Order: sequence, then C-alpha cells, then structure tokens
Amino acid sequence: MATAAIPTIRIGIYGPDLGAHEKHGCGLWQAGISASVTVAEAIPVALPEENECSWGELLDEIHGVVIVGYDQHPRKHLIEAEALVSWCHDHNVPVLAIDHGLHILNTAHGGTIYNDLPKDLPEALQHRHPPERGLRHAINVLEGTQLADLYGEGEVVVNSEHRRAIARLARGFRVTAQALDGVIEAVESTSDWWAMGVQWNPTSSTSSGLDIQLFRALVEACAKRLDPVEAEKFSTV
Repeated sequence: MATAAIPTIRIGIYGPDLGAHEKHGCGLWQAGISASVTVAEAIPVALPEENECSWGELLDEIHGVVIVGYDQHPRKHLIEAEALVSWCHDHNVPVLAIDHGLHILNTAHGGTIYNDLPKDLPEALQHRHPPERGLRHAINVLEGTQLADLYGEGEVVVNSEHRRAIARLARGFRVTAQALDGVIEAVESTSDWWAMGVQWNPTSSTSSGLDIQLFRALVEACAKRLDPVEAEKFSTV
C-alpha cells in the first residue's frame, strides 16, 4: 500500500538572511534563515522587497512566511512589510517574525513600539551593548503558550540584542516571553491564525540548537493547513 507523500512546504523570506554564511551556535548546521528553513525540512524562497505584483500573486505557491525587519527600515519597505503581514493574516498564512519583524507584526495590527529603549524606558536593563557582538540575556517564557511548548516554560537565555521593543501590544496577540525587566521578547496570535514573533535572532552564530524549534513549528503549522493528517509527520512535540 502506497503511503501519502509529505507535502512540500515552501517558506517565503522577507528581509535579510540574518547570519547567513556563518556557523550556527550549536555547530550542527549553517547559520542563516534559509539554512534553518532547510533544516526544518522546507524550501526557503526569497521574497522581493520591491515588486509590481500583489502579495497574492507572489505568495501563490508559498505556504508560510518568515519576516525580518531592518534597524533602519526605509518607510516604503516598512509599508510593504506591514501589507505583507496583513495579507498573511487575512489569508491565514502562518508567519514567523524575527527581530525587527516582531515590531512589524505588532504595528501592522495596531500596536506601538519604543524606538529607543534607553530613552523611552530608562528603567529597562541593557538590551543592546555595541562592543559585545551577540549579547545574550535571560528571558522568562510564560506557561500555557505555544512558545513554552517549544522552549519549556521559565527562564532561558537568548541572543536578544536590540534598541527597539514593543510598547503597546496589538490586539489579537498575547505576550509569550519577557525579559527580566518586563520588556516584551515574544508574542503569538490568540486567534486561529498561526503567527509568532520573537525579539531574538534564532539563526545567528550565537543562537542555540533549541532555536530550530521555531522553524519546525512554522513548517508544522503550514503542513496542517495543507493536510492535517500528514502534518503529524512535522510535529515538534
């Protein structure tokens, strides 16, 4: 008896391939978003930042999206990025938002951000230390969240290095991890739409092997949309 084929999952990547061509922190595979998507058994597809087509046309054969922002994001690209997130929401396309992509996920749904943590929230801990590449600090993963299913609840250490952060959380999302000073480090959708955002970079040379779970969860969410039964082959838990 022939077995059903595992769906071929194609993941669109919008933004720079963070950490590409470096060695991953766990030493098991190359760093970079494309490499992480490949390790999670999906096909990475670079999405153009400037295009004349609609997102519906560009994402016709894309099953999920990883969105990454820039420290200095041109206004035009920011508008495109928010439009992409909104399109994915409206069409139930799973999204994993990384670093500045987390802020785009939040602002696209009406949330706000701190543009400069040291000035906007002076009581916050140091979240950016330029002389030290790959700054790592502890976060608290909240119980009862999808993130806790991937990392375990409680305190973990991540390579979170940032000047901006979520100020007001968008409606339709919940906080899934915070730094020890209360700064939001991760969120997830509270609706049927699979969307997760993290402040840290899970694909750089300073990340851990546990971070690949984010990409496996994204691929599993995409597989469930295609075929809930076959999606069990992608299960992360």
